[in-house]
Amino acid sequence: MRDFHRPGRSAVHVANGMCATSHPLAAKVAVQMLEAGGNAMDAALAGAVLLGICEPHMTGIGGDCFVLFNPPGEDRVLALNGSGRAPAGIDADALRAKGGVIAPYSADAVSVPGAVDAFCRLSRDWGTLGLKAVLAPAIHYAETGVPVAERAASDWAQADHLSGVARDLFLMGGQAPRPGQMFSAPGQAEVLRRIAMQGRAGFYEGEVAEDMVTALRARGGTHTLEDFAATACDYTEPVSGGYGGLELFEHPPNGQGATAILLLNILKHFDIAAMDPWGAQRAHIEAEATKLAYDTRNRFMADPDHMARLDYMLSPDTAANLAALIHPARAMPAGLPGAEAVHKDTVYITVVDKDRMAVSLIYSLFHAFGSGIASDKFGIMFQNRGAGFTLEQGHPNEVGPGKRPMHTIIPAMLKKDGKVMMPFGVMGGQYQSTGHARFVSNMTDFGLSPQAAIDAPRCFADGDVLNVEDGYGDAVKAALVDLGHKVQRPDTAIGGAQAILIHDDGVLEGGSDPRKDGCALGY
Repeated sequence: MRDFHRPGRSAVHVANGMCATSHPLAAKVAVQMLEAGGNAMDAALAGAVLLGICEPHMTGIGGDCFVLFNPPGEDRVLALNGSGRAPAGIDADALRAKGGVIAPYSADAVSVPGAVDAFCRLSRDWGTLGLKAVLAPAIHYAETGVPVAERAASDWAQADHLSGVARDLFLMGGQAPRPGQMFSAPGQAEVLRRIAMQGRAGFYEGEVAEDMVTALRARGGTHTLEDFAATACDYTEPVSGGYGGLELFEHPPNGQGATAILLLNILKHFDIAAMDPWGAQRAHIEAEATKLAYDTRNRFMADPDHMARLDYMLSPDTAANLAALIHPARAMPAGLPGAEAVHKDTVYITVVDKDRMAVSLIYSLFHAFGSGIASDKFGIMFQNRGAGFTLEQGHPNEVGPGKRPMHTIIPAMLKKDGKVMMPFGVMGGQYQSTGHARFVSNMTDFGLSPQAAIDAPRCFADGDVLNVEDGYGDAVKAALVDLGHKVQRPDTAIGGAQAILIHDDGVLEGGSDPRKDGCALGY
């Protein structure tokens, strides 16, 4: 139970269905879908697409998604990869000639958006209401507008790379909107109408696809109509690992979910539960484990068709060997993660319905407003997931025609004794794998409820610094400096989590991160 002497949110408890996400309007719409007879998939898709209007800097139909879910009445966890691919005409040698990395705010960084294909496939295969009903709320709000929320306005103001028509569509008088100011996207409303009527063809073929290809080619991209028409999502097999009596399910590569499992496997070699949960020792061990797990990720993680070391990442022996490198009283030299192209702009939504179908869905443009490039006619903002490729020759994540880049976004699910117990996710770009491990450890090692585990302070070893939130005391920060960490206060709060716990008696308990604008809501 929550300690009411400490600041934090109360958990939300309901008996029927629930949504937890980063914007209250999306949570409301998802619950309305459930009340109208839809299932968790209908609700998650309706809320996710609306988040692209409520938080257009974070996500949109020009982005990618990954999804975990269990069929109604079953404890099987299924996965769907809704990430797009590099265009067929991309040339690694030509990009190397331009510089050492793929320019993140260029057409070169735009992989073909995969989310719309995934949403159409999931609605057809697992939804009950159909695309017209699922997309109706987003169409309405894209047309009439939504008031910009506080955290969204703060993040919006930090994006300074919008170019061309994107500046006209997503800025107001050249400035980011203030909290409460109305934002609308009538061009996207029209695209969503076409998707509602024509399915994926309304996006990947015809006038909308022509608008996207024209915009990208005008900025030097190699994208073709054939690239868009060929886009297809894939059902995949989740990866899993155990910690503290729970089984953690993650999406397989090209997402970084295996990194969270590796990180927890490293932490098993330390008595985390005996440590002060907000003390220097736990923060230090987690930071060192993060450096090692992320270094492993950066060496091997890639498109699954080009990655040969997944079993190695998941092996207990790998974790044991890495754990042995951690010194309990000394930080390792900086620079192991080496991930200069990872950012924090993502949305996450989870829904559980009355039949206990659970959906864990993450959906993103990568950087804030992705590439900063929007299509001229319909105003579709393009992701820049291609910046997640490397130009290192021979690396499994080297950019190439038709390849999927390594992704930071990862949905998750927990099982206990073989039963689906909790869908959850932690937004925050590179932080996500550490965020998953920290969330699971908070619950299993320290007995925290989902909401308390979310509210708790966070730290994160990011490159050559250890970002430490204000919830840590000055003495802890000083102790971390003494251990050799370069401690700094992050520019914004670290990450943003959502979770729904399914109790044995059927009651749902939702947690939603106060670092974001959203909430858990149910009926």
